[in-house]
Amino acid sequence: MRHASLITTAAAAMAALAISATPRDARACGGTFCDSGPTSMPVDQTGENIVFVMGEAFTEAHIQIQYDPETEAEKFAWVIPLMEIPEFSVGSQPLFDAVLASTVPSYGFTSTFTGEGCGGDDGSGDGGFGDTTGGGGGDSSSGGPSGPEIVLQEVVGAFEITVLSGGTAEELVMWLDDNGYQQDPAALPIFDEYLAEGYLFAAFKLVNDSEVSDIHPVVLRFPVEEACIPLRLTRIAAVEDMEVRTFFLADARVVPRNYRHVLVNPLRLDWPSFASNYKEVITLAVDAQQANGHAFVTEYAGPSDVAPRGGIWSPQWASNPFQFATPLEAIDRLKIQGLLDCYLDFDFVCEYRHPLLRNLMLEYLPVPMGVNEAEFYECPSCFEMQIDQAAWDGPTFAGLLEERIIAPGQHAVNVLDAYPTLTRMYTTISPGEMTDDPFFHQNSDLPDVDLTNEMASRRFGCGPHEVWVLPDGREVFVPYGDWPSFDDEMPWEEEVQEIAMAGGPVSLVTQTPVIEQELYEHNCSWNYPSAEACGNVGDTEGSGSGTGSGTGSGGETDGAPGQTGDLDDGCGCRARGTGGGGALWLGLGLLGLGLGSRRRRR
Repeated sequence: MRHASLITTAAAAMAALAISATPRDARACGGTFCDSGPTSMPVDQTGENIVFVMGEAFTEAHIQIQYDPETEAEKFAWVIPLMEIPEFSVGSQPLFDAVLASTVPSYGFTSTFTGEGCGGDDGSGDGGFGDTTGGGGGDSSSGGPSGPEIVLQEVVGAFEITVLSGGTAEELVMWLDDNGYQQDPAALPIFDEYLAEGYLFAAFKLVNDSEVSDIHPVVLRFPVEEACIPLRLTRIAAVEDMEVRTFFLADARVVPRNYRHVLVNPLRLDWPSFASNYKEVITLAVDAQQANGHAFVTEYAGPSDVAPRGGIWSPQWASNPFQFATPLEAIDRLKIQGLLDCYLDFDFVCEYRHPLLRNLMLEYLPVPMGVNEAEFYECPSCFEMQIDQAAWDGPTFAGLLEERIIAPGQHAVNVLDAYPTLTRMYTTISPGEMTDDPFFHQNSDLPDVDLTNEMASRRFGCGPHEVWVLPDGREVFVPYGDWPSFDDEMPWEEEVQEIAMAGGPVSLVTQTPVIEQELYEHNCSWNYPSAEACGNVGDTEGSGSGTGSGTGSGGETDGAPGQTGDLDDGCGCRARGTGGGGALWLGLGLLGLGLGSRRRRR
């Protein structure tokens, strides 16, 4: 089977997430992804992204689908398991853009120059953070009667959807093969699991005249109040430490039901690089004791109005005016409705206010041969005699505009307005850990999780050392401006929790005492905040337990701190960066650069 999802490096990349249609055991959902064609090859699944709407007596799964733009349309397809037949509809890409961009974690810092150590009496040039004789710091380095039965077949947007019921795993694979879905033999035992649990399978492929650039999110609406992310079957195509990012629109905060919830140790983030190692920190935190690779972190839980509505839908958008319009009128009306804007800015430029609009225009209002695209749409009357009148079909254009752009956008705004709480959760997970499908539930007793917009403060002088104060108040001595790597005793997680449908979290592991002790030992290895506070009075040859800063031999350093003295307010400046977000399809920057101090536990 050729598997694909979200960002991939081979043709026909796809993604899928499914939701269970009845409350079941927490092992009861899953997804698989494939594309057709005799030259199909396995590709990596590198992430999943979904928005759940958890309403009263229903749940919607809005699934973002991304693909390799080099994919051939006839090789693009997707298969997912379902407990019941849902209502299928077109989803809104701008909805994903809005919730992703508005909730991305960011980490930054303010800097204060103290002026200390600039030609002072001791001439140490250490920036005012101690003496030059202390110890070293931490290391800074279609089947027949016996086969599956077709129970639904319909076209939704750019997709032809076929839902299959019954049969054996072998018969299911044979049907998929016969209909252009090449399968991987490794899927057979997992298909068996889902079939034994009563699952149906939905197979998606692009309709004959669609291009991969017509691909859009899809919405699956089920008559139950439960959400699940499929992972068991996903493991066939998944890569190591695959990112899973999920959003929930609900009346209250949403938490994992059968997975753990983790609070991250902020000392493990590389603050000077704006938490560029964020993904690795999350990966190691969710692998911690009691989390065991089955855990999520909450990046945001709060008012849903944090997501902007602009660009998702506008009351100016209407499809009826296009039904009997001429091509010239159609282009003008797109501009009037704010869907299209063309102007001259050194060159002709057009802005399409929805990702599917350009393809619709190129099909029904094609650019004349030899004419610049933006110049034509900016002034279609200038090329009136060259317009392809045969390509224009007002009623069809109006129908597609309504189905793929206007109705999905209006529905997306409606659900954002209807549900007051937006929750964003994130994890990474490897194929060997995809043994259970995570389920989620609401818990109205939990507090909000503020948008991660953390600002630390950095104090430095003219010397090589700095002191950082993190948002939680912890002070960290940072020798030579390099964030400490710490050692294996410093946990990646602050706390591992289990959260029920009501009440507060139950703490399974609390690492705060260990973190505090490790921080104390690190700081005192540099005599911070003072030799007296660290119990190193009179020790002038080295008080630290670290292995040196890497600037000298035998653990010696260019200068280690002791008494800090008073710090002036100095001058300030600010810097900021994103520490969380996503992969290329999110455009947000969850790129782990690696700490390298401990391998991930499997």
